[in-house]
Amino acid sequence: MYVLVVEDERRLAQLIRRVLEEEGHTVDLAYDGEEGLAMGMESSHDVIVLDILLPGINGIEVCQALRKNRVDTPILLLTALDDVQDRVRGLDAGADDYLGKPFAFQELLARMRALSRRRVQAREPDRLQSADLVLDLNRRRAERAGRLIELSPKEFALLEFLMRNEGRVITRTQILDHLWGYDHTPDSNLVDVYVSYLRRKVDKGHADKLIGTIRGVGYFLGR
Repeated sequence: MYVLVVEDERRLAQLIRRVLEEEGHTVDLAYDGEEGLAMGMESSHDVIVLDILLPGINGIEVCQALRKNRVDTPILLLTALDDVQDRVRGLDAGADDYLGKPFAFQELLARMRALSRRRVQAREPDRLQSADLVLDLNRRRAERAGRLIELSPKEFALLEFLMRNEGRVITRTQILDHLWGYDHTPDSNLVDVYVSYLRRKVDKGHADKLIGTIRGVGYFLGR
């Protein structure tokens, strides 16, 4: 996941980045509202973690500005405020969720995964296509260059997940969580095994290889 963290408490911001990077995510940091707004406008993040109490432009104003400029990246607000009205203001400004300080990092990670899944699930076409690879979601059929590809249910689900995020690097953690939920161990090699299965079925015999790897990060689909 590509995450933007906007937090003026530098020690907390650095700690969040370390935790997220240990989970395999890529993290940008901003320490005030102006910087966070600029980075949120310029980059295609998967999730924005945004503190409300920021110097200069506060988090609610940043959220409003991003939504006004049609940035639809999921936003998770961090707040030390207990007032329900402040949380309501944040959600009304376009935030997708909020998390009160102090928080457990496992909850932060879980909420980020939920926002990422929600964004992916919002895209619901009946047919996905990348180059000559076609996935028919209604008939549960995959074809490449007109040739039928026999896929197991898990292989189909993995290919669908990659195709819905064409061109985007998907981490092993995201794939594990999306396909297997919590029924896996952190060091599981399930993802590598199933990507290997897919490569043999999708790319073997084709000059253009569609399934790519970013070493140490994850996988992507696209040329």
